[in-house]
Amino acid sequence: MVRRPPMPRLIAATLCALLIWELFRLNREAGVRTSKALWIPCTWLFFAASRNVSEWLRRGPSGSSEYTEGSPLDRAVFTAILALGLIVVFGRFRRVERLLRSNFPILIYFLYCGISVFWSDFPDVSFKRWFRALGDVVMVLIVLTDPNWLVAFRRLFSRLGFLLLPISILFIRYIPEYGRFYSRGGDTTWTGVATDKNALGLLSMVFGLAAVFRFLQIYRGEESTRRKGPLIAQATLVIMAVYLLLTANSATALSCFFLGGVPMVLTYLYRWARKPAFVHFMAFGSLGVAFSALFLNVGSGMVQDLGRNSTLTGRTAIWKGALGIAQNPIFGTGFESFWVGSRPIKLESVIHMTLNQVHNGYIEVFLNLGWVGVALLTVLLVFAYRRIVRAVRSRAPLASLRLALFIAAIAYNFTEAGFKVMHPMWIILLLITMVSPEDPLPKYQSPLVLDHANGLAGSRPEVARSYLQVNPCALRAMCL
Repeated sequence: MVRRPPMPRLIAATLCALLIWELFRLNREAGVRTSKALWIPCTWLFFAASRNVSEWLRRGPSGSSEYTEGSPLDRAVFTAILALGLIVVFGRFRRVERLLRSNFPILIYFLYCGISVFWSDFPDVSFKRWFRALGDVVMVLIVLTDPNWLVAFRRLFSRLGFLLLPISILFIRYIPEYGRFYSRGGDTTWTGVATDKNALGLLSMVFGLAAVFRFLQIYRGEESTRRKGPLIAQATLVIMAVYLLLTANSATALSCFFLGGVPMVLTYLYRWARKPAFVHFMAFGSLGVAFSALFLNVGSGMVQDLGRNSTLTGRTAIWKGALGIAQNPIFGTGFESFWVGSRPIKLESVIHMTLNQVHNGYIEVFLNLGWVGVALLTVLLVFAYRRIVRAVRSRAPLASLRLALFIAAIAYNFTEAGFKVMHPMWIILLLITMVSPEDPLPKYQSPLVLDHANGLAGSRPEVARSYLQVNPCALRAMCL
C-alpha cells in the first residue's frame, strides 16, 4: 500500500486560518456588542493557556534561570498588557469597586499572598510573581464590568477556543516540532499549543465544557438571534475538544470533563436537578468518588481504567518528597517561593525528577503559604460554591457552566497544581467566583442604550429584539 505524502505545511496552515476565520464568522451575533477592551483579557488568557511569548518565539533563558528570573521579553509583554488592563479598570472605577466589595474572601487571600512576600527567601522574585498575580484579577474585572458582561463572558471562551484548539491540531498533525514532545526514550507526547499534554488536556476540557454549554443555550432557542451558524461553530469546537481530550492522554482533564459536564447538562435541562439538595449530591458525590479513587484506594480500578497506576504516575512520591522538605508549615515559604533556590535540587535528589510544581494544587498552596494559606483558600472555595449553588437554584445566566467549571477546578487540583499565577484554571476559578449573585447585568444603563434600542426598533426589528434580550434595562425603560 502506497502511503500518501503529508499535506504541505503551508496549505495546512492556510486551511487552519480559514477554519478559524469561518468559526468567528459563523458565531457572529448581530446587534450584540461588547467593549473592545475584552481583547485584553483574551490576550492574557491566550498566553496563560498556551505558552509565554518567549516560548512561542523560542527565545529566552533556559534551565533553572528560566523559572527564577523569567524572560525579559515575557516581562515586557505582560507588563504592557497589565498596564492596558489597569487603564480600563480605573475607567470603570464604580463598577469595579462594587464588584470587589462583594468578593471580600478573594481580597483577603491576595492580601495574605502579598504579605507572605516578606518572609520569602527570594522576596524580589516573590513580589514580581505576586504583582503578576494581580493581573489575573484585573483581567477578570475587565470581563465582569463590561456593559454586556454576559456576552463578554461567553465570547472570552469562544474566541480562545476558536484559536487554541484548531492551532493545536495543526501543530500536532503538521508542525510536530511545535505540537509534539519527544522523550529521551523516544516516546511521543502531544502538546499542541500548550507546554505539555496535561496543559493541552486542560484547555481542551475548559473550552469543550464552554462549547457544550453554549451549544445547549443556542439549541434551546433562549435567544432570538440566528441559530444555524453559531450551532455549527460551537459543535465544531466540541468535536475538536473531544478529539484532543481523547488523544492527549491526559486522564485528569478527561475525568474533569465528565465530572463537570454531567452536572452542567442536568442542571441546565431539568428543573429538579437545580434543587440545592441534588446539586450538593452531584457535586460532593462526583468529587467524593474522584477523591476516594485517588487517595483512599476505594474504586481504584477507575484509575487503572484511565491508564494510571496506584502511584498516579509517580505523583505520590513527589508529594511525599515535597512534604518532607517543607519549611514553616504555618505560613509557608512565601508566595510562589518553594521552587526557587535549593529546595528543588534537594527534591530532585530524592525522586530523580526535575520539577517546578508538586502536581497537587492544595499541597502547592501549603508549601508556599502554609496552613494559613490553605485555610484562606478553603474559605474562598466555600464562598464560591455557595454563590454558585444559589445561582443554579435561581437559574441565573451561566450558572450551570460555572458549576461545571468549579467542580472541574476542584478535581483538577487533586493531581495538578492549578492555584498558580497565570494558570488558566486559577483565572477561570476567579472568573466564575466573582460574578455578582444579585443582578446579572448592571442596574444602570446610559440613556444612549435607550436611544440605540429605539433606533433599532424603527429600522431593524429583528436586531432590536436581540439587543433588548441582552439589555433588559433598556426594555424596562421603553415600557416606562
